[in-house]
Amino acid sequence: MSQPIVLAYSGGLDTSFLVPWLKEQHGRPIITVTVDTGGIDDATRETLRERAMALGAVAHHQIDARADYFEQVLRFLIMGNVRRGNLYPLCVGAERVMQAQTIARMARELGTGSIAHGCTAAGNDQVRFEVALRTLAPELEVIAPVRDRAFKRQEELDYLTQRGLPVPPHGAAYSINRGLWGVSIGGKETLTSQGSLPDDAWVLSRDAFTKPLPPRRIVLQFEQGVPCGLDGQAMTPVAVIEALEAIAGPYGIGRGIHLGDTIIGTKGRVAFEAPAAEVLLNAHRELEKLVLTARQQRIKELLAGPYGDWVHEGQLLDPACRDIEALFIESQARVTGTVTVLLRPGSAFVEGTDSKYSLMAASKGVYGEATGEWTPADALGFSRIVGLPGMFHHRAGIQGAERQ
Repeated sequence: MSQPIVLAYSGGLDTSFLVPWLKEQHGRPIITVTVDTGGIDDATRETLRERAMALGAVAHHQIDARADYFEQVLRFLIMGNVRRGNLYPLCVGAERVMQAQTIARMARELGTGSIAHGCTAAGNDQVRFEVALRTLAPELEVIAPVRDRAFKRQEELDYLTQRGLPVPPHGAAYSINRGLWGVSIGGKETLTSQGSLPDDAWVLSRDAFTKPLPPRRIVLQFEQGVPCGLDGQAMTPVAVIEALEAIAGPYGIGRGIHLGDTIIGTKGRVAFEAPAAEVLLNAHRELEKLVLTARQQRIKELLAGPYGDWVHEGQLLDPACRDIEALFIESQARVTGTVTVLLRPGSAFVEGTDSKYSLMAASKGVYGEATGEWTPADALGFSRIVGLPGMFHHRAGIQGAERQ
């Protein structure tokens, strides 16, 4: 028997099409591998396995990588309060390097030198997969027919239906990717810069605004920057994220459409739903404000931008990312405490924070009300000194005008 091709299988249209197409074109057995980085329940796991086998795979492997995904990627996105374009929390795409790493390991274990993926030539994922695979496993053959032959989604749909093979939900209308950090949705509405998705195209927040839920208050617990509890119950970070998605998704929290720069240099637009990310990033940011100094916050902000860019671009394996992560970890030593959040349709409002390391509680002064470790005379002297550069600049301007 010839060496199998290991296919990174999401169950979407592109990878579903590739199972029979690769088998037909290459005459080799196809083994599908789904790396679970979230958003897959037991019923979906079984559906993915059944669909892969019905499409012609000789075997299907599903690997639970949710905890590893959090440890390798998500905890640093939280620590850095990372968003792309001040909006998009990298809800899908950040996991691609880890998925590629897992696929490469599976190929070695299965004794084959060939892997395949369903990325297109116009998207970001092709770069993420290719960079990671070239870094981790340059000896592997990478087969990418959707990219190299420029298949259209309708062509893939026709190929499957003509052969009586199963078609994934949504068919060719929408490209949906789901993970632990949220959902991304691409369709005809996102091909231009105008307009939004119809309500029935949203996955987690459908009916959030037509059938609004009553407000709900939750309390999040963080330990050294890592979410570790919800409403007084200790939980793993993955469990917190999954619980928040179920709670906040129906409120329409974390719903958005991001327009930004793709890795290959074009402008791109994608709809997303990231309820857990929205709640956790807002809560973590406000807790940091309570326990970190202004300089700590500033240096983290300077590093969060490039770190998010590199994760987005599939450069997570670059050693510079390890350096930034080391600073993030050090900065979180005191980011421990609780955050109270009020959930309302479309809004995650942080009502308050509390920590044993509160810098606010450490001061004897009360902002706007009373001095503490300083006197009124100290305040006057401080204001005079702080104002000196501006005063000198203004005076120099006057002197310069007089000399003309």
